[in-house]
Amino acid sequence: MTAEHDQGDIQALAKGGRQNFVGFLVRLAGMLPFLFIAGRLYGAAALGRYASALVVVEIVGLICSMGEKRGLAQRLTEGSDTHPANVVFDGMLVATLAGLVAAAFFWLVPAPLFPSGEYTQLDRLIVLAIPGYALTEIVLAAQAYRFDIATTVRARSIVLPWTLSILAGVLYFVLPKSGLLLAYLGSIYAGLATGLWAFLKTYGLPKLWRPRPREMARLTARALPLATADAIEWGTRRLDIFILGLFAAPSAVGVYYVAQQVASLPQKLKTSFEPILGPVITRNLKEKNYDAIAKQVCQVGFWITAAQAGIGLALGIPGEGVMGLVGPHFVGGTGALAFLLAAEVVAATAVVSEAALIYVARLKNLVISLGTIGLQALLTVGAMLAIENLNLPENYKAAGAAAALMLSLATASLVKSILLSRILKKRINNWRWALVIAGAPAIIVGWLATKLPEWAELGVGVPAILLAYGWVIWRYGFGPEDRVLFRRNLEQAEDAAAPPLTEVRP
Repeated sequence: MTAEHDQGDIQALAKGGRQNFVGFLVRLAGMLPFLFIAGRLYGAAALGRYASALVVVEIVGLICSMGEKRGLAQRLTEGSDTHPANVVFDGMLVATLAGLVAAAFFWLVPAPLFPSGEYTQLDRLIVLAIPGYALTEIVLAAQAYRFDIATTVRARSIVLPWTLSILAGVLYFVLPKSGLLLAYLGSIYAGLATGLWAFLKTYGLPKLWRPRPREMARLTARALPLATADAIEWGTRRLDIFILGLFAAPSAVGVYYVAQQVASLPQKLKTSFEPILGPVITRNLKEKNYDAIAKQVCQVGFWITAAQAGIGLALGIPGEGVMGLVGPHFVGGTGALAFLLAAEVVAATAVVSEAALIYVARLKNLVISLGTIGLQALLTVGAMLAIENLNLPENYKAAGAAAALMLSLATASLVKSILLSRILKKRINNWRWALVIAGAPAIIVGWLATKLPEWAELGVGVPAILLAYGWVIWRYGFGPEDRVLFRRNLEQAEDAAAPPLTEVRP
C-alpha cells in the first residue's frame, strides 16, 4: 500500500464528510419545520407517543437489516466472483422476510409500541415501516460501498425530513390523532424509493439470482453479532426515551424527544462517515495495513469531534431560544439538550473505533456494547428513582436520562479506543487541545449573544458562535491533512480508492 493510496483513502473520506456536512444543513432545514409543526399543532403529549413508537420501530428495523449497514462492505469485498447485485439481494430478501414477521408480531401485540396505552387503529399501521427501514439501510450501505454518500444525503437529509414535515402539516387537518405516525410511515418509503433508484442505476438487477435457503441461513448466523452490535449502538440513543416513557408522562417524553432531535442533528455528521470507513478499512485489513487504519480512524475521529463540538456550542449556549422555537412548553428541556449535545461529542471516539472493531474484534466489541447499554440502563433508572424520591419536576427526569447517556457513551469511547489501540498496536486518540482553545472564544461570544433579544440571539448569535469557533479551529487545530476535508479536486483520488464495480460471474 503506497502513501499515495493512503492519501486517496483520506481524500475519499473527506469528500464523504463534505457531502455529509451539506446534508446536515439541509436536514436541519427540513427537521426544524417538523419540530415546529409537531410541537405547536400536535403538542408535547402526541409527540411523546410518536417518539415511544419510533423507538421500537427503528430498533427492530435495524435488527432486521441483519447488520448489513456495515457488514455488506465485507460481503461485497469477499464475494468478488459473484455479481454484486446478487450479494445485495441476498441481504434484502432476508431483511424483507424478517421485517414482515416483526411487523405482523407488533400488529398483533402493539403494547411495546404504545406504552401509555393510547393509540388508534391507524397508528398501528406504523409497523409497516419496519421492513421499509431495514431495506433502506441495505440499499444505502450498497451505495456507500461505492463511496456514494450523495444518495444517503438525498434520502436521509432531503427526502425523509421534508416528506415528514409536509405530510405532518397536511395530515393534521385530515387525521389529527394519527398524523405524526402516518407522516413518518410515508417518509420512510419515500427515502427507500430514493435509495432504490440510485441502487438500480449503480448495480442493476441481479443476474440468474434465486433465493438460496442455505446461503440465507449462513448470512443470518454470521450477521447476528454485527446486527446485535448495531442494535445496541443505536439502542443507546433510544433506551433513554423508552425508560423515560415508563417513568414520566408523555408530555415529558415529548419535550425530551425535541431535545434529542436537535442534539442528533450533529450526530449525522458521524453516521455518514461509517459506511465510507467500512470499504476503506476492509481493504486495508485485507492488505494488513494497520498503520493506515489507525491513521484513518484518528483522522475521521478528529473531524467528527471538531465539527460536533462547534455545532454543540452553537446550539447549546442559546439552548433556551432553540427549544423555545418549538413552543414555550419545551424550554424546560434545555438542560437535557446540553447533556445530549455533550454526549454526541464524547461518543465520536467510540463510533470511529467501532468502525474497525467490528472487523477485527467483533465479539469483544459486542461485549463492550452490551456493557455500555447495561450501564446506561442502570444510570437512567437510578436517575429516575432519585428524582422521584426528591420530588423534583418532570423536566429533571429528561436531564437525568441525558446525563446517563453522556456518561455511558464516554465510558464506551474510552474502552473501545483502548481495545483497538492494543489490536493495531497504534495509538488511537482524536483529542487535540485545539478543541479547548477554539471553544473558549465561542463560549464568550455565546454568552454575549444570550444578552440579546431572542431573535438576535438565534439569528446573530448562532452564526457568530460558529464563526468564532471555526476560525480558531482552522487556524490552530487543522493541519494539512485535516484541510483535505475542504478540497474538491478529488476525482483522481477517488478513482484510486473506490472499489471497482466490474462484470463478474453471476
